[in-house]
Amino acid sequence: MADFDSRESFNKARCPGPGWEDILAADDVAPPAFVAQDQYRYLGSEAIDASRYYDPEFFRAETERMWPRVWQFAAREEDLPEPGDYVTYENAGRSYLIVRQEDGSVKAFHNVCLHRGRKLKTHSGSVEQFVCPFHGFSWNTDGSLRNIPCRWDFGHLTDEKMQLPKAHIGQWGGYIFVRESDEGPSLEEFLEPLPEFFKRWRHEECVTVAWVGKVVKANWKITMEAFMESYHAYVTHPQLMPFTGDANAAYHVLSPHVNVNYTPFGVVSPHVSDMKLSEQWIVDEFRKFNGRSADNYEENKDGHAIDLPEGRTARQALGDAMRQTSEKMFGGDYSQVSESELLDALVYNVFPNFAPWGGFMPNIVYRWRPWPDQDRCLMEVRVIARVPQGQPRPAGVPMHMLGEDEDWSDAPELGVLGAVVDQDMTNMELTHEGLKASKNQRVELGDYQEVRIRHFHQTLDSYLND
Repeated sequence: MADFDSRESFNKARCPGPGWEDILAADDVAPPAFVAQDQYRYLGSEAIDASRYYDPEFFRAETERMWPRVWQFAAREEDLPEPGDYVTYENAGRSYLIVRQEDGSVKAFHNVCLHRGRKLKTHSGSVEQFVCPFHGFSWNTDGSLRNIPCRWDFGHLTDEKMQLPKAHIGQWGGYIFVRESDEGPSLEEFLEPLPEFFKRWRHEECVTVAWVGKVVKANWKITMEAFMESYHAYVTHPQLMPFTGDANAAYHVLSPHVNVNYTPFGVVSPHVSDMKLSEQWIVDEFRKFNGRSADNYEENKDGHAIDLPEGRTARQALGDAMRQTSEKMFGGDYSQVSESELLDALVYNVFPNFAPWGGFMPNIVYRWRPWPDQDRCLMEVRVIARVPQGQPRPAGVPMHMLGEDEDWSDAPELGVLGAVVDQDMTNMELTHEGLKASKNQRVELGDYQEVRIRHFHQTLDSYLND
């Protein structure tokens, strides 16, 4: 990776006017230092080869040389709360059973019958044993052989030989990860610095309250990269501009596998700042179109969900309101929680395909997987929310899989977020088609706003060229 070039180079690639650090400095409560600390790095300006997104040979290289060697987000703890509960996780030609054990631990096994190779399971659920629907070979939930029908005909097979092959399991923050390769960094090393950053936000105390998936007719990287920058918001999501500082966003490269985009809410986009929108208007538009908040304010007699106190900015008023609502909904003291952690899009990406939002709001968690080839992917949007103090931890909700003719807005559990994702979808499919038809076969990236995409590709190359 290229080193950070210089402060002069950095400043050239910045939107004129207040930046991320300036917005944070005006808040009532300062965020954690790592949120405000500038960790941008200049990584070069070279074009990306368009064929990386559609070439079957490149896809094969990813499947053989990258996917088996990385930690993949496979499940949340609440997806398999009881012994015998299992999740079937599939990606890039591999299928795994993620299984809760009697002692509460989690193990992962390859989801393939060792007799004739049929997949043991095609869904998630709860079992006492895994029985192959073809000939009835069965395994215990710890992967040990349970039974071979007509065992007399298989004298050459030992119980040890018929143990289901294992994959590696890692657990952090309520998330369960799987890795096939025996070699590589520990999960904590792979995720660095997320474990330290997310201590404050405690995702392990959250539970999945919404989970929607849809097959997209585009390469998984194209779809993922649309959610790695705020640069597209002005054209693709114009309804967000009254309260989204899209061009004020910060882009940080944190480690070989982790980067982040911090986008401020409660401020007017620099693209429309000349419209002189009132602070009350900013508040009202945030309440109508922000797809992440769970604060169900009732409108008052003036038609406002939140009245803007005199002398307060929209961002300050929204922060005050969100502190009160969070305490009411989840319990605890939010008085020293920053506006940024309650309002902003703190969107982290863990290579290659896992994107949890930070902060104290109900958090969005994205995942993208090839489905099954280079021309399609499965995109998933989860929403996790904090379990209110004193209440038992519920099981998570199952994934709502949308059909080909359904839109994200057809999933009522996503609220207005579904309509926002719908706005992105046409871009994804037409980008995939366009890259195949491109004359110069080049993808040109901005030095700052699209540095996370460049960082992703440089990390991908480190696996493919190793």
